[in-house]
Amino acid sequence: MDICKICGSENMISYKHPKFDMLFHECKDCEVIYKDDENRLSLIEELHVYDQHENSIENEGYVNFLSNFIDSTLFSRIKSGHVLDFGSGPKPVLKQILETKYQFKVDIYDYFYAPNEDVFKIKYDAITSSEVFEHLGDPNLVLNKLSHSLKTNGILAIMTLFHPNNQLKFFDWFYIRDPSHIIFYTPKTFEVLAKKYGFEVVDTNNYRYITLRYCK
Repeated sequence: MDICKICGSENMISYKHPKFDMLFHECKDCEVIYKDDENRLSLIEELHVYDQHENSIENEGYVNFLSNFIDSTLFSRIKSGHVLDFGSGPKPVLKQILETKYQFKVDIYDYFYAPNEDVFKIKYDAITSSEVFEHLGDPNLVLNKLSHSLKTNGILAIMTLFHPNNQLKFFDWFYIRDPSHIIFYTPKTFEVLAKKYGFEVVDTNNYRYITLRYCK
């Protein structure tokens, strides 16, 4: 019997993509969907995908994309403080935007590009995570870790596309075709995760953004 890696439910279904060699597991309780472990890249393959990213501070469209994320999830709630950007990527563009446009003090962490574990000894006013959670093999481990790095009432701002919660639309969804994307959520999934680690969901646009507040 499959057990959901997010909520521990046994109310799971599994299915193969009709066109691609992908096996998915879906929890009918928390609505998470994740690729089978056999469809996961090795760390070397995963790093190769990230090395192809060409986003930079000179890319106006990308800067606007990230600024909209900050405006929607973070800056409406706090105007100053110490922020951790979790999953900063090969070029820490979000750090530059947070520092220059919004005047935050910013640290970064990235498993591949900035693996400084000392940042998790600090209590932050906010943590941002842009286009990271779809890559996580163990979101529970990450949420638990991030919860210990936030001050009480600290903000966790997350960007990841929410899946359409419809199997036909899901099979046709471009987001699953990136081989480094292995897990897909709805706001309900994050509500379940939030309760487990002392967060509350304070806002979501039900499409790409969700904002959590640490309550402990």
